[in-house]
Amino acid sequence: MNEGDAFYYADEFNISWLPTLRALWAPRGRQVMVPTPAQPTRRYGLGAVEWRTGEAVVITRRHKRRREVAELLEALLQRHPHGTVTVAWDNASTHEDDEVEAVLRGAAGRLVLLYLPTYSPWLNPVEMLWRHYRREVTHCELYESIDALLDATRTFFDSLNQSPGRYPSGQGRGVPIRPRTRLPRAVMLAPFSASGRG
Repeated sequence: MNEGDAFYYADEFNISWLPTLRALWAPRGRQVMVPTPAQPTRRYGLGAVEWRTGEAVVITRRHKRRREVAELLEALLQRHPHGTVTVAWDNASTHEDDEVEAVLRGAAGRLVLLYLPTYSPWLNPVEMLWRHYRREVTHCELYESIDALLDATRTFFDSLNQSPGRYPSGQGRGVPIRPRTRLPRAVMLAPFSASGRG
């Protein structure tokens, strides 16, 4: 790769007001109760991790359609105005259509898309960031509102960006991301609102 080039692993993740569940300790004979909202609401995150630096670019939206996927690609191209941006991701139908093709054509050879094998999340290191996000933000945690959950989501990604050394280092490499290795810094792009866009 040349100076100015970037290689990202990308994917989408769900931001659900319904708490994600995990095992919890409780005294024998007692069950932990995790409250849930009456009407679960959902938003979506789309993100990419640059494999050499570990920097993450994350956007949140009301939907995860082709338009939002194209928006993520445009954000990556804006972050790297010179050089080639390579994106490796899965074969989701939202990753192949006219809007994505329009961004690809508009990049004039500066954007390369690589497709990982179907149903192979273990090949995409960004999955570790989403797992860490769930562990730190959504597991067994009911927020007052979807707005509060989105604020916690923003705080999580902002804190990764502000303190990248908080996690044990993998010699400064962002990938492969493994449990107990340094997780990527994150950059939140575009306005962050509960209503999302679209």
